[in-house]
Amino acid sequence: MATIQRYLSAAAVAEAAAQFFAQKAQEAIAAQGRFTVALSGGSTPKAMFTLLAQAPFAEQVDWPKVHIFWGDERTVPPDHPDSNYKMAAEALLKSVPLNPANVHRMEGELDPVEAAVRYEDVVRRELGDSPRFDLILLGMGDDGHTASLFPGTAALDETTRLVVANWVEKLNTWRITLSRTVLNNAANIVFLVVGEAKAAVLLDVVNGPYQPEVYPSQFIEPTKGTLIWMVDEAAASLL
Repeated sequence: MATIQRYLSAAAVAEAAAQFFAQKAQEAIAAQGRFTVALSGGSTPKAMFTLLAQAPFAEQVDWPKVHIFWGDERTVPPDHPDSNYKMAAEALLKSVPLNPANVHRMEGELDPVEAAVRYEDVVRRELGDSPRFDLILLGMGDDGHTASLFPGTAALDETTRLVVANWVEKLNTWRITLSRTVLNNAANIVFLVVGEAKAAVLLDVVNGPYQPEVYPSQFIEPTKGTLIWMVDEAAASLL
């Protein structure tokens, strides 16, 4: 069952998400000695990452015990402006004392099929054959996509692979993405959705008929975890 948390502004969403990240990191490290998180791209996560890199949040996380992954990546090198890794590195990773060996990026510069296979190997090595992330951060596009699970694409039907190379016809490009099987096995999933442009699709995804081939975000239904939508008033205006 999803929980919808409404905030007055995009900045308030970013702050709530940073607080949630720090809390779950503390809980996971206390329980199991490490915290595994898959990051998202986008402007709202960037604002959250910037907060996490600063006081008071930076001091609340035992960064050497944090393992960083990504939910999806563009097929670009890590220094490309479109790289999700580059965004996170500049906003957060370079500012906190992470163990470099615990930063597991998708290799977007490789052939996408090879990159997906290699990343699946990394995920299996670090988290086992049924990986359970402590936290996965997701966004939602104005077409209802999440991670790089786009409407009508082949990755929506993948239920055995952990990581998929997904051709996105409307963007004329490949993307690399965690499969919905991995996403739904997480202990905690947080959608960060802000802005009036997302209001209509958020209404359809949350309250409309179940059409996950049209709105892939509807596929996100954790099997044994918590699903939270953190939204600002603009995005929630039609709910």
